Amino acid sequence: MTLAQQLAQGVTELGVALPEGAQQGLLAFLELLQKWNRTYNLTAVRQAPRMVSYHLLDSLAAAPRVAAATILDVGSGAGLPGIPLAVALPDSRVTLIDSNHKKAAFLRQAVMELRLANVEVVCERAEAWKAAFAFDVVISRAFSDLAEFISLAGGHAAAGGRLVAMKGVYPYEEIAQLPKGWRVMEVSPLAVPGLRAERHLVAVGRDR
Repeated sequence: MTLAQQLAQGVTELGVALPEGAQQGLLAFLELLQKWNRTYNLTAVRQAPRMVSYHLLDSLAAAPRVAAATILDVGSGAGLPGIPLAVALPDSRVTLIDSNHKKAAFLRQAVMELRLANVEVVCERAEAWKAAFAFDVVISRAFSDLAEFISLAGGHAAAGGRLVAMKGVYPYEEIAQLPKGWRVMEVSPLAVPGLRAERHLVAVGRDR
C-alpha cells in the first residue's frame, strides 16, 4: 500500500471530510517532515507509514471536535496537530506556537511550502506570549499534564473557549487534579487507523 492509499483509507475510516487537495497537502507535509527530521530530530517516529498513522491520522481524528474560528496549537513542535488541522479546516485561523527556534523555523518553512494562508507561527513561550486576541480552541499534543497545560496556556482561551488535550489512556489522575475554576467538558475516545493504542481527547473549560 502506498502512503497516499494508506492516508486515503485512514481518512475514510475516520469519516473526516477533507477539502479538495488536502490529502496531497498532507503528503507534502509528511515529505517535508521526513526531510527536516534527518537534521533537526523533530520526531522519534521515522518510518513514513508510521508517520501517517501516528502523526497525520492522529491529528485528523481531532478535527471534527475542534473545528472553530480560531485555534492555538501550544508546543506545536513538528506542527502536530496544528498543520494537519489547518489543512483539514481551511476556514479556521490556526496559530502554532513553539519556543524552540529550530522547530519554529521548520513550521515557517512548512507554512510557506504548503501555502497555508490560514496559519501563523509564533516563536515564544506560551505563558509569556501576549496574543492580540483569545482563541476558541487551545489544543496540545504530548505537551504536559492538564494542570500545567491550564497554567501555561489557559489565559489564551476565549470566554466560553476550550482547552483540548490529546492524550493516550484515559487520564483519571490528571482530571482529578484540575485546578480550581476549571471543569471537564468532554472526554472523547478516538479510534485512529493503524494506531494500536488508546487515544482520548480531553476538553476542559472555565467554570461559569
